[in-house]
Amino acid sequence: MLPGSELALAGLAAAAAGMVNALAGGGTLISFPALVALGVPEVAANITNTVALCPGYLGGALAQKKDLAGQKKRLLLLVPAGIIGGIVGGILLLCISEQVFHLLVPVLILLAAVLLAVQDRIRDWIRRHTGPDGADDRRSRIAALPVGLSAVYGGYFGPGLSVIVLAVLGLFFDDSLTRLNALKQCISLGANVAAAVFFLFSGLVLWPFALVMAASALIGGAIGGRIASRIDPGRLRWTIVAIGITIGLYFLIRLFI
Repeated sequence: MLPGSELALAGLAAAAAGMVNALAGGGTLISFPALVALGVPEVAANITNTVALCPGYLGGALAQKKDLAGQKKRLLLLVPAGIIGGIVGGILLLCISEQVFHLLVPVLILLAAVLLAVQDRIRDWIRRHTGPDGADDRRSRIAALPVGLSAVYGGYFGPGLSVIVLAVLGLFFDDSLTRLNALKQCISLGANVAAAVFFLFSGLVLWPFALVMAASALIGGAIGGRIASRIDPGRLRWTIVAIGITIGLYFLIRLFI
């Protein structure tokens, strides 16, 4: 039985992650290090965090349901690619030794922080290079591979997945940012749910943490949605970037001491 104080801290971290994801993205940069700080081994922390925060992706996808109109063929091609990629990433996480993952964690956290930092530039680039239309079956087929590879990263670690997928979609489709973002939400949901379902059978999910964090993340997401108009997402995002870089450097330094 885990101490109540540890469950409470994990719940607070997940609530903060849910709120940050609703406002600016990057919440996993809070919840994953929190689990590690509580003494959870890194692979188990990553798996538990993926399972716990999975319900939050469903809310994001449902919120943009209306923007998926006319994108059925894209969904039928790209969501399965995301699901397969998420499973492959999960398999890699379980097959690669904990020591390798330990070495990769600082790089992955710093990569996630950098992706979050350049998120606005990616969105601006997509706005400049996309137009109002774009159902293109051939492009969907071509995009399936890079989308799937992005999902492999998401299944393996997760933070920054949404930014990567949005950038890939912007390269292949002439469409509005709003519609591409809705498509991204569904792909990210598929990749994360697939990885989470796969992880259910790994024996590495710490269920007391996972259940408390899942409920807390949903509450945090609801709070974030309510206060979105009162908080500057840009400032919040840069705060999370700074936290992510600090945590990444900490994990990096820890490798050498």
